[in-house]
Amino acid sequence: MTNSVLAEALHRIPADRTVVPSAAERVGNVLREQIVDGALRSGTRLTEDTISTALGFSRNTIREAFALLAAERLVVREPNRGVFVATPTEGDIHDLYAARLAIEPGALEHGPGFLDDTPARLSEVVETARVARYAGDVAAVAQANQEFHRAIVRLAASRRIDQLMEGALAEMRLVFHLMKNDPGFHEPYLDRNAEIVRLLVDEGRPAAAEALRAYLADARDQLVAAIGS
Repeated sequence: MTNSVLAEALHRIPADRTVVPSAAERVGNVLREQIVDGALRSGTRLTEDTISTALGFSRNTIREAFALLAAERLVVREPNRGVFVATPTEGDIHDLYAARLAIEPGALEHGPGFLDDTPARLSEVVETARVARYAGDVAAVAQANQEFHRAIVRLAASRRIDQLMEGALAEMRLVFHLMKNDPGFHEPYLDRNAEIVRLLVDEGRPAAAEALRAYLADARDQLVAAIGS
């Protein structure tokens, strides 16, 4: 009887029921957003007291959030010093792009979220980046470029993959911080974003995905060379 009652109760739960994040996840989301936006840069010390006072959560919750972000390689705990926003290494760059090369071209070529208006929506993101470039707003160019890649990954129509990409993009911002937001890095890729959209329209998803693979490999090699110099 007990098992049948439990089964019946669970069956009544809507399949699309929203999962409420824990307090630690909410704190982690806030800190991650600040890393992605560039407000928290590599080497920034994160103190429990300051975060607790600003966000109104307990120090235990802040510690749990640190653990979540450490698992994403966004922060590191240094013995006797505290918790700091991570500083990516050359190995991190190779690892990040291995993940991106596995995810992004596949989403572009095979993702079930692709619709008839997808090229138009990607074109809007490209245009936003171009406007920022003309205005000389390097940070906005970088943000728009990340939004282009975020939009591509959304084509996979997977919440889990979206979460993986958010972590990767946050790490990417840390990499770009090491380059001091070099305006010369992103600009050529804005034109390549536009070319990917053109290929989607004129030649189809496989051609666009192949161009994206080459694009990501070139970006990886450029970043490794810049960090190592």
